[in-house]
Amino acid sequence: MPLSPAYALVATDLDGTLLRSDDTVSPRTRAALALAARAGARHLVVTGRPVPAIRGLLDELGYRGPAVCGQGTQLYDAGSGRLVHALTLDREAAGTALGKIEAQVGPVFAAVDQEGTEGRTLIEPGFLMPHPTLPAQRTRSRHELWSAPVMKVLVRHPELTDDALATAAREAVGGLATVTHSGPGTVELQPYGVDKGTGLALAAAHLGVDPGSAIAFGDMPNDLPMFHTAGYGVAMANAHPDLRAVADEVTSSNERDGVAEVLERLYG
Repeated sequence: MPLSPAYALVATDLDGTLLRSDDTVSPRTRAALALAARAGARHLVVTGRPVPAIRGLLDELGYRGPAVCGQGTQLYDAGSGRLVHALTLDREAAGTALGKIEAQVGPVFAAVDQEGTEGRTLIEPGFLMPHPTLPAQRTRSRHELWSAPVMKVLVRHPELTDDALATAAREAVGGLATVTHSGPGTVELQPYGVDKGTGLALAAAHLGVDPGSAIAFGDMPNDLPMFHTAGYGVAMANAHPDLRAVADEVTSSNERDGVAEVLERLYG
């Protein structure tokens, strides 16, 4: 599928895609985003991170538009600092889902992202955050994870690979939640039927554009629904094989300005 100059949205994942390993956006990528903006394209962040984990980054980028956060559970307006749309995962269903997963694969470690623009990430004893720069508060027991409404649950297994855990979790959970594999050491549960694809569609409607007018960049299986919704999908060189297999194009890695390479060609 050839690139079109008519893409109105540049939808980017953050970790492993737009961001380098030190959580920064390179000068070249910043310049490429500015190039796309001058051509009339809107940058749309589509991330698994909750709002509190990206607000500082968006401010530092001067980002003022909508952002899809929490695997599609939140549509955040960075300009006003308010949520335009938000969904929560039923806590009873989440607890049941964890029990079903453990019945199939043995004990797991869990964490939750609470709802809202000030929601905390809570981690139970034994859970190791896959991204150490993201803030988290440790609890004394799993019971404390459910102290406030949550939008998603993070699950880790002491032995299984992420792919194996995600597959087993989907079989165990069924319609209780959507299971996503969003990064190294990160398998997540969010409200059933909600993903980055539904988030992209919601953001596009909010902006008054066709989601098919988006060019999307990603690196992990949780970006698959976004690729299916967008008009063109670009996988990073460091992307998971499942995403590379369906991408319209594979660019350089996040460390080598893969997003900028494509935007320079498209909008330059």
